Amino acid sequence: MTKSGRLFVAVISIAAIAVVWSLPPIAQDVGYHLFADTRNIFSIPNFWNVLSNIPFLFIGLAGLYGVLVSKEIPLVEHQKLAYILFFSGVLWVAIGSGYYHLWPDNSSLLWDRLPMTVAFMSLFSIIISELVSTRYSKPILGSLLFFGLFSVIYWHVTELSGAGDLRLYILVQFLPMVLIPLLLILCRGRSTNIAGYWLLLLWYAIAKVCEYFDHEIFDALVVVSGHSLKHIAAAVGVLFLLLAYRKAGYLLSQQTG
Repeated sequence: MTKSGRLFVAVISIAAIAVVWSLPPIAQDVGYHLFADTRNIFSIPNFWNVLSNIPFLFIGLAGLYGVLVSKEIPLVEHQKLAYILFFSGVLWVAIGSGYYHLWPDNSSLLWDRLPMTVAFMSLFSIIISELVSTRYSKPILGSLLFFGLFSVIYWHVTELSGAGDLRLYILVQFLPMVLIPLLLILCRGRSTNIAGYWLLLLWYAIAKVCEYFDHEIFDALVVVSGHSLKHIAAAVGVLFLLLAYRKAGYLLSQQTG
């Protein structure tokens, strides 16, 4: 990345931090837990919101298999732990999110956000190392994980104290989604996984749209809600990234074999 590119990314980051932290504390909206589809099927409350997390389990397992067993996923130097944490986080999203959607409230939401943050921060670390530099990959991974997990715990503790504050968590969610596209554009020649990252972002955006229109989609389709489709769309995005990693591994094996 050029010096001007690094400066641009730094300015965007500082501006985002300043804007978010200038806001007053933001408590978790209790309406967040009021999903459109609350049907109890086979004695499982919120059945489809729970079951739609299953794809994360299989994708996470497939990713761990590719990293640890088959070795078909080529790893960025010094970043094996980041890949393990990313796919482990994806796997645990299935469990944490499934648990949350059984009994949705602020307490169970903690277990949804923790694995999601581990996956998100690990992936961000991989992208930085892959597109920018592997020089400080381990400190970057450690710093991102610490900040991400701290943002979730900070939110949870402030909610328990009666003065919930989501600002740090919002920053953890928002800033990487701004920086990742910038890095993909500024460093597009440095990776064979660019298409996979763009597909992940596309399906993440689709997931957020489905989440926002949860009730409207359920009213229109009846059989499934926007929130359940959000889980499916997000899982599809991770699946495309996994396939991109595997394709890169196959191409590398063809070149070296």
